[in-house]
Parts: sequence; structure tokens; C-alpha cells
Amino acid sequence: MYKIIIVEDDKQIRDELKILLENSEYIVDVVNDFNNVEEQILNSNSNLVLLDINLPNKNGYQICSKIRASSKIPIIFVTSRNSSMDELNGIMIGGDDYIEKPYNIPILLARIKNVLSRAYPESKNEIKIKYKEIVLNILDSTVVYKCEKIELSKTEFKILYYLIKNSNRIVSRADIIEYMWDNQLYIDDNTLSVNITRIREKLSQIGINDLIETKRGQGYKLL
Repeated sequence: MYKIIIVEDDKQIRDELKILLENSEYIVDVVNDFNNVEEQILNSNSNLVLLDINLPNKNGYQICSKIRASSKIPIIFVTSRNSSMDELNGIMIGGDDYIEKPYNIPILLARIKNVLSRAYPESKNEIKIKYKEIVLNILDSTVVYKCEKIELSKTEFKILYYLIKNSNRIVSRADIIEYMWDNQLYIDDNTLSVNITRIREKLSQIGINDLIETKRGQGYKLL
């Protein structure tokens, strides 16, 4: 699942973009503090940046130039500045695409998909992940095992996805909570316990038993 960070100072646009992208199955982070924006982007471990040009403190061109000094993370300018010179400047300093506001939603999503496909060709077809005989379908949050299927909630699916992605190690409860928090989905320690129980119960309905082992005082490990 790709993570996108939004750098936009208009709160209404920022919030609308966040909802749009989350509904399109992206993990979304946003910049709310426009000091040290470059550091926030680089520390977010995102796969793509949606970057406005007219921002407080530094403009988007300056931010893009500084990021390009140390990172190849894809950057799409999303801005109301619509001159051909603005677009040329954006591309020349390292932007991967340039979209004018107000944008057409299907075109915006298609541009994002195309940039991600070019930047991460090895991952562009990852709509499923597999662990032994278990298949997670990312598009509909379902788990398939020996022709049986069960649907998980958004929270349950993200937890199981994270465990499978880290199946080679013990995953601490703190790691899971931090992962869910970073993905803008709040979950506390008690909620995590409840969701782990629900995941186990749902998986047992399709014949998956004892998949998630509790390591006392350490966390969880997939068997």
C-alpha cells in the first residue's frame, strides 16, 4: 500500500484530498506545520509527495529543490499557478508531474497512479500479498485460504497486513500502534488486543488457526 504525503496550506483542500486518497486505498500523511517541511517529508517514509507551490515560509519550488538534493521520492505539483513557465520550472527542478487546480478527480488519481507505477515498477501490480497459503486482497480487504474467503474491517486488515509484511520477526505492540497512528488510524493498546482477537476469530472461520502467536512481553509473531 502506497503512502502519500500532502503539502497544502489550504485546510479545506488538504482535508478533501486526504479523504479522496484514503478512499482510493492510499495511506495518507499531511503537513500541518510549515516549518522544516523538507525534513517532515523525508522522515515520513512516503512514496509520493503532493506539493503546492504557494506555501508559508518557503514555496514549493524551494522545497522540491532541497528534497532533490538527497531523495528521488516522486513529487507532483498540485497548484493554482497555471502558466506554462510555472509548469516548466516545476519539471526542471525535479517535479515528476504538474496538475492545475481545480483538478479533475479521475485525472488526478490517474496521474498519481502513473507516477507511482513509473517510480516503483516492481510494486505496481501488488494488489495481493501472500503468506504461505494465505492471500490478502488489498482492494477489498479480504483474506482467502483454500478457496474460503473472509472480509476484515479496515483496522483488522491493516494490522494483519503489517504482521505479514514483518513475518520474519516478532512485532511489538508498540510497533503496531505506531504504524497505525502514522497511517492516521488511531488505535490504543486495548483496541489492539480487541482487534487481534477479532482477527483470530475471523480467520478461524475459514480454517486458519493459530496463525498469530502471542509472545509474552514481546508482541506477536506469525507461525
